[in-house]
Amino acid sequence: MSRAPRAHELGVIGCHVCGLVSHEPAAAEASCPRCGSALHRRKRDSIGRTWALLLAAFMLYIPANVLPIMRTVSLGDVDDNTIISGVVELWVKGSPSLAVIVFSASIVVPMMKFLVLGTLLITTQRGSTWALRQRAKLYRAVEFIGYWSMLDVFVVALLTALVRFGFFSQVEPLPGVVFFGLTVILTMFASMSFDPRLMWDGPDDD
Repeated sequence: MSRAPRAHELGVIGCHVCGLVSHEPAAAEASCPRCGSALHRRKRDSIGRTWALLLAAFMLYIPANVLPIMRTVSLGDVDDNTIISGVVELWVKGSPSLAVIVFSASIVVPMMKFLVLGTLLITTQRGSTWALRQRAKLYRAVEFIGYWSMLDVFVVALLTALVRFGFFSQVEPLPGVVFFGLTVILTMFASMSFDPRLMWDGPDDD
């Protein structure tokens, strides 16, 4: 089956910052004519850096779930809640919508990012041509979700609004928030470090 020509075969190169496609410069060290960023065909050490960031994020995600993430005081009761127990607490206290938001942002989204990025890394390292278009869509989905990843870091701040409505008399952040915030940041960097163009490289591409 014939394939579409590669960019280097057409003599063009795309800027990874602004997306401008221009003729490939003769010099090894060249800059984008529009934004001035350095031009290179692939992100350097993309696979290694992405693996390192993803594994570091996963290791931080463990204490983020084990350590308490917030302390709630309601009717004299003091509770230190992890992410899961916090979700249950919100649900029981009559805030199911916020409980769903916390669960989605703190459990569903991070696990999906770990799974998707891990799958992309493994298949890319093996040079697999399996479901290339679907994998590209998965990567774009992870990138899009990354813009909303910090939502759960602000959950404790949002909870303070519930004090005014009588759900809680006091809400305090605990160390789990720090670990979770670091997890979110590292997964965002991991997504940014991965070069999706590597998925489309064949055995004869550089």
